[in-house]
Amino acid sequence: MTYSIFTSEHEQFREQLKKFLAEKVTPFILEWEQNREIPRSIWHEMGEMGFLGFCYDPEFGGLGVDDLFRVIMAEEMGMCGCLGFAVSVAVHNDMSTTYINDLGTEEQKQRWLSPCITGKSVCAIAITDPGAGSDVASITTSTEKKGSEYILNGQKTFITNGHYADVIIVAAKTDKSAEPPHRGISLFVVERGAPGLSSRKLEKIGCHASDTAEIFFDDVKLTEQNLLGEEGQGFYALMNNLQLERLILSIEGIGVTQYILDKTITYAKERKAFGKTLSEMQVIRHKIVDMATTIEQNRAFAYSCAARSAKGENIVKEISMLKACVGEMVNRIGYDATEIHGGYGYMAEYEVARLYTDIRSLSIIGGTTEIMKEIIAKKIGL
Repeated sequence: MTYSIFTSEHEQFREQLKKFLAEKVTPFILEWEQNREIPRSIWHEMGEMGFLGFCYDPEFGGLGVDDLFRVIMAEEMGMCGCLGFAVSVAVHNDMSTTYINDLGTEEQKQRWLSPCITGKSVCAIAITDPGAGSDVASITTSTEKKGSEYILNGQKTFITNGHYADVIIVAAKTDKSAEPPHRGISLFVVERGAPGLSSRKLEKIGCHASDTAEIFFDDVKLTEQNLLGEEGQGFYALMNNLQLERLILSIEGIGVTQYILDKTITYAKERKAFGKTLSEMQVIRHKIVDMATTIEQNRAFAYSCAARSAKGENIVKEISMLKACVGEMVNRIGYDATEIHGGYGYMAEYEVARLYTDIRSLSIIGGTTEIMKEIIAKKIGL
């Protein structure tokens, strides 16, 4: 199907990125998965190629392009065969450096944003406390003001890039007595190596190339230069960026399911049983047709949301619908693809088995399907 939202410049970017991923990423996925780590060299190469921070101001190393380039990036990253890598880059590009760009002073952008654009630094966003995920207002990680310093204490968990990040954007309470509580949340930049900062890598069932961590803050000393924006501005900045975050995760989900579908079609055309290929069996053909149709429906919806979001429209309802739909779709398609592969689909050496566990995360991260439905319910007046 042909879509008209992209220009020739967008498509040129897509082809450059597709070639880069085919040469520099896909051949090394198993190595990265086994090592549980994305090599720093690939971040440097992506920075050199202009694949990091391209939407930001050229003054800080970006290209100043529109947000539809993010959409192309997300879809192609989803199709590279390594969702862990795709999510790590999205967190860096679309979910964490965004706060430095939106709230930072020129000095803060030169200090932290520019190295993230070149790939010299990797960025993470730390919002979730062990006892507060989607309920951001209930976080307990906090700071105490002592003179001109902020003393940060607390714990974050499930933080993508959290173990290897050079720069971490941390949501913390600066006013524990604020009413309502969300008005007391602020954002800080914490640099790797800061005294009192430590982390522990978490072992996941999938997305092994990407590091996910618990982060601990034990009397971490920060100054006013570490504060992004004003005190109490953090919650509103987080809510504003969720539209982009959920859009990008949804489009990565569409990309990875397209990748799974392509692999499944190839397998079905080659695998023979009872004297004919699986693709010649009606029950399999129809299952694959359903998969392809669902992906295309969600792609059309995603592109519509992307075009409206790029214009600055507030479409929280529609993007919440998209995130809920895609989150459930990826799990359903992963299940069906595994079933079609039969015993091979349960073998870790087959891509479909590895991706089946990877995509399970997409209905959880960025807000669960249930949270999306609650948002939608409010938006339609329930």
